[in-house]
Amino acid sequence: MMDFSVLPLHKHPEYLQDCCELINSEWKRSHTARMQSLQGSCDQLPVSLILLKGEALVGHLKLCPIPSIKSGCFVQSVVVNRADRGKGFGSVLMQRAEVYCKDKLNLSVIYLSTQGQEEFYRKLGYSECSPISIYGSFSTPPIENGPNSMGRTKGSRPDVAPTPPPMPINSTKLASSKTYMKKNI
Repeated sequence: MMDFSVLPLHKHPEYLQDCCELINSEWKRSHTARMQSLQGSCDQLPVSLILLKGEALVGHLKLCPIPSIKSGCFVQSVVVNRADRGKGFGSVLMQRAEVYCKDKLNLSVIYLSTQGQEEFYRKLGYSECSPISIYGSFSTPPIENGPNSMGRTKGSRPDVAPTPPPMPINSTKLASSKTYMKKNI
């Protein structure tokens, strides 16, 4: 069995540069912006966790707060070196992140969104859930049902046109939409 460790990046800044390159190999972003994001890791949320195999950086995972769900967090990103994929490192990183969330952050649920990796997360015990927002909530005011409401939200001004209906969903949109998942830990 290999020697793995999952550590908070902010306590191991010697891995900042390697972590920046790893994430940018998957999702391009300016070096400066990526480094600023990584340097925001702290003892609470947000926190970046790194997976080391011995001394080598193998993966990164970022956990973010959800303002409307204090007992949970959102996995913003998970990435494993391309050469190390398919070897179980992603599972190790996720499982150790769950322990970190429960033991260090006192959280009870983890949320994430994915496109195409649903089966990977199902094998780890995640199940599909309604979309969540890491910026607040999706709640909307109630709709009036009177004959002159024209779909306006309660308290809206009568001189302002109602919100247009949503665009129809087509098969292309469905194929590229995110799947939200959660796991109680």
